[in-house]
Amino acid sequence: MLCAELYDRPGSPYADADGREHPDNDLRFARLSLAAAEIAELGVGGWKPDVTHLNDWPTALAAGYLKWRGSSARTVLTLHNLAHQGVFPAGRREALAIPAAAFTLEGVEFYGGLSFLKAGLNCADEITTVSETYAEEIVRPEYGCGLEGLIAKRRAEGRLTGILNGIEPGWDPRADKSCPTCSIRSAGRAVTPTISAASSGSRCRARRCSPSSRGSRIRRASDLVLEFAETIVERGAQLVLIGRGDRHAETRAVELAARFPEAIGVRIGFRPAEARAAFAAADFLLMPSRYEPCGLSQMFAQRFGALPLAHRTGGLAETIDDGATGFLFDGADAEGLEGALDRAFEVYARLREFHAMRRAAMAKRFDWDESAAKYAAIYRRLAAAR
Repeated sequence: MLCAELYDRPGSPYADADGREHPDNDLRFARLSLAAAEIAELGVGGWKPDVTHLNDWPTALAAGYLKWRGSSARTVLTLHNLAHQGVFPAGRREALAIPAAAFTLEGVEFYGGLSFLKAGLNCADEITTVSETYAEEIVRPEYGCGLEGLIAKRRAEGRLTGILNGIEPGWDPRADKSCPTCSIRSAGRAVTPTISAASSGSRCRARRCSPSSRGSRIRRASDLVLEFAETIVERGAQLVLIGRGDRHAETRAVELAARFPEAIGVRIGFRPAEARAAFAAADFLLMPSRYEPCGLSQMFAQRFGALPLAHRTGGLAETIDDGATGFLFDGADAEGLEGALDRAFEVYARLREFHAMRRAAMAKRFDWDESAAKYAAIYRRLAAAR
């Protein structure tokens, strides 16, 4: 550990064990970004990168440090979730070694504060997002979190590309030793459908989007899932909820499990083995996210034969074939989700069609080959331009 006083702490990289933000997160991630910028510009141990790839607000400031120094080092910034922006008080500018000239709309200034992400968006040579659909959505006010104008400008310059995420090869039911009954040919299910729900929650608002609000995963539609929990049970299905995040949603979920102990199961927290078991055992996955830059749960679910029910947004729109490997609906609201549930229950009653959809879902490819080739093309183009 090179700087234990900044980074050697219990909890997550962003918060303590009780979920409270580390009060010096601005300094911690500015120093990390500065280290990345120094390596990009000067190299280390005789090695110097051709291109430096930054991810989200925690390292976005590196692109700013390089530009403010007049460096020719090339950078790529990937946006995984625009709702997290790294916004801190303007009075911290000098302590973070941000030059006064950078405190502008074309630099780091954001509604009177400092936005690490905005610095990256302004200064990176190339910007990518984790799906093509999300790249199109974030130039609109309802998804842009106050940065849609800047992002639209970068797109007009030809510097914004959507590249879908992939999942690791280990997410394969044929080779998953933790789930010995999984098989690409398995088709039998219980008479009662089982529905798993992914973490989700509310959409960001322009001035309030900040990386300071976080859980293990941002809650983008938990209210919809919980609203329909009783309806799902009344229709004869079981519901499994696994995750951690919004405390109010957690409390409601636990209360529902207590009321319907035979039909609703809740696990507050996340264990990979349990998640795999849930995907393998479920018939459907609820993922009615109001926004979803890419999403991985819907890919995991399809690989294990659980058909996702999802809002047509971001990576969900690109990875689910509506009516073939899952169900997509327009409008992240009660009406849209209810319609998708109706379709799912209808298909479940037609076993041949249900099994055919499961086989199609399990046969889909979500590997990194195509995405990696797109990133490599960007790296080569930027390296050649130095």
